[in-house]
Amino acid sequence: MLEAIAELCSRAKHRLLADHCAQGRPLAQFKREVARLLVLGIDPGTATTGYGVVEGQGDRYRAVAYGCVETAAETTLPGRLLEIHRRVSELAEAHRPDVLAVEELFFNRNVRTALAVGQARGVVLLAAAQAGLRVAEYTPPQVKQAVVGYGGAEKRQVQEMVKLILDLEAIPRPDDAADALAVAICCAQSRRMEERLAAGGERSRKAPGR
Repeated sequence: MLEAIAELCSRAKHRLLADHCAQGRPLAQFKREVARLLVLGIDPGTATTGYGVVEGQGDRYRAVAYGCVETAAETTLPGRLLEIHRRVSELAEAHRPDVLAVEELFFNRNVRTALAVGQARGVVLLAAAQAGLRVAEYTPPQVKQAVVGYGGAEKRQVQEMVKLILDLEAIPRPDDAADALAVAICCAQSRRMEERLAAGGERSRKAPGR
């Protein structure tokens, strides 16, 4: 028992075990709350692909790394896709995320842009599959709902909330990096909600009379 508590203490980065136990809450719940989830969020594009690595632990989130993969305008499309694939593969290898999160393909009025995003998205998914990563996909409204609380939020509102949630000094730049962080946050929050719903269902099944 003491060894189990020591192990949990070593993993508790944002909440002390003593505080948890003082509230009369079970160790199993504490273990779930301190479980670390690392998400690699990607905002694909052939010219610029944003990425953001977010660590979720309990209800706290931290930006581990973020930035952009930029490809030269004079590079051929196959060359650009190859570079995106290579860099995403390097990010997966460097950070070893638990899941890769990306927005679902959204067809707007600009068909050419949608096709370019789809091509970049394809090599991102290929890199994830080669790395053995789970992939989570979300629609733009789902990302906005998770980050801002409103599926029709403006881009600036999403960026401001990304800054607040990750406790950053400024809005991440460029926009592609901020968008990638938003997708990662959406994934982390969705996973936490799934865990809580599963835990609630488990308690319900174990309740007397069931």
